[in-house]
Amino acid sequence: MEHQEHKKSFRKTLLITYITIVSITLIPSVYSVIVSQIHTNQYNQIIWNVTRANRINEIARDDIPSELWEIICGKKEIADGDQNKMMDEITTGLTLMLLKNKNPESRAKLEVANRANTTLRRNVDMLITRMKHGSTVTQNEAALDEIRTITALFSDLIQDFIVTEIESANRTNQSIRITSIILTAIQVIITILAVLISFKSFKSVSLAIQNPIADMEKLSTKVANGDLTARIDIPHVSELDTLAQNMNTMTEQIDVLIKKNIQEQKNFQKAEMKALQAQITPHFLYNTFDTIIWLAEEEKTDEVVRITKAFSDFLRISLSRGHEWITIGQELDHIKNYLTIQKIRYADILNYEIQADPSLLEFKIIKLVLQPLVENAIYHGIKNKRGRGNLKVTAEYTDDTHSFIKFTVADDGAGFTEERLGQVKNELKDASANAEKLSSVYGLYNVNKKLKLYYGDKTNGLVIQSEFKKGSSISFTIPCIFEEQDV
Repeated sequence: MEHQEHKKSFRKTLLITYITIVSITLIPSVYSVIVSQIHTNQYNQIIWNVTRANRINEIARDDIPSELWEIICGKKEIADGDQNKMMDEITTGLTLMLLKNKNPESRAKLEVANRANTTLRRNVDMLITRMKHGSTVTQNEAALDEIRTITALFSDLIQDFIVTEIESANRTNQSIRITSIILTAIQVIITILAVLISFKSFKSVSLAIQNPIADMEKLSTKVANGDLTARIDIPHVSELDTLAQNMNTMTEQIDVLIKKNIQEQKNFQKAEMKALQAQITPHFLYNTFDTIIWLAEEEKTDEVVRITKAFSDFLRISLSRGHEWITIGQELDHIKNYLTIQKIRYADILNYEIQADPSLLEFKIIKLVLQPLVENAIYHGIKNKRGRGNLKVTAEYTDDTHSFIKFTVADDGAGFTEERLGQVKNELKDASANAEKLSSVYGLYNVNKKLKLYYGDKTNGLVIQSEFKKGSSISFTIPCIFEEQDV
């Protein structure tokens, strides 16, 4: 019974502390927001008024006399003059300032300026009318002098208005300083009260929650660092028991969900790679069949047999009975078959060479990673070069430990410009890239993605080197393995 009363007192203490601190904290905040909004609006209005007044003053004092003088001198036709637009801008500005200004002194000055503006407009209109009826230059100059007198008076009135607004801004600034002092005093008092209330509340509840909270903090730190096997002991404090149980459950579920998500992502990417490696570029199929038909029509039987056998072996390795991993020897045979077909088609422009250390041919490799690189070298390198091009595929150990193998596909074709090379490298790094965006490097992107998926941090993916009009080299490094790897 006493324990239950203690729990109720515990909750009541926290509630009272919370309400009290929030209430007293809101006092200066609300007051500050209201007063700041009022002062901000006043300042904004004053700044707007002064800016508008300066613009109107400039138009009346300088622009209108100058515009009329150009018309009198014949530099401008009357119809081309902007005096009416200038007068409209002055009238609009005065009207807006009268509507928005609540200061009686400022309004009085604006009303006088408005009457002066009316007189100014009337005199300008009279001058234009006289000029249309053929008034003399002397008459026009006299009328312009009268207008200058009016604009000088108008300018003095606007300057008086600006001075009044500046004085109003000074009064607002003084009000802000007083408000700041009041707010500071209130804030000091509230801070002292909040510290006293918080200290009292802390003493009453710290012993009841300190250890469970510390345990939860340790748990959250472990989870944040990746230890999803960590759990917290139930503290047997009714306010915290459910939280502790939920944290344990949440941690366990996060562990399960992350493992499940990782596996699903790997399965998805694995299925995606299978779909990609099962695809054969349609134009390659069409061109191969067209070549076979052409050779048959030309009665080149040996060539028909050679290209048909190469194409058959190419398809057989591409499918490889559904296996994802094949030997390096099979992968190189696959490339040889592909190049045999392309050599028959592009006999005049293509030479190729395949070099590989015989001792590495039995190591396993994820299939169909070289063919897209070779295809890229032919279609974007050699075909874009004038004359015959050379393509070389090499497979060699990276060092004497025979732990890693480096594959390189090099050509002496057109090569990339520095700008295009940078674009290609950036596209390969873009994890969100789509087929339309990647365009010509889609095959390279898929190979790079496949290497990262199946080899993880044991490979750095594709490394591209190129020099414009001299050729390109694409390489990658993988570990030496004899068994298929589980992704």
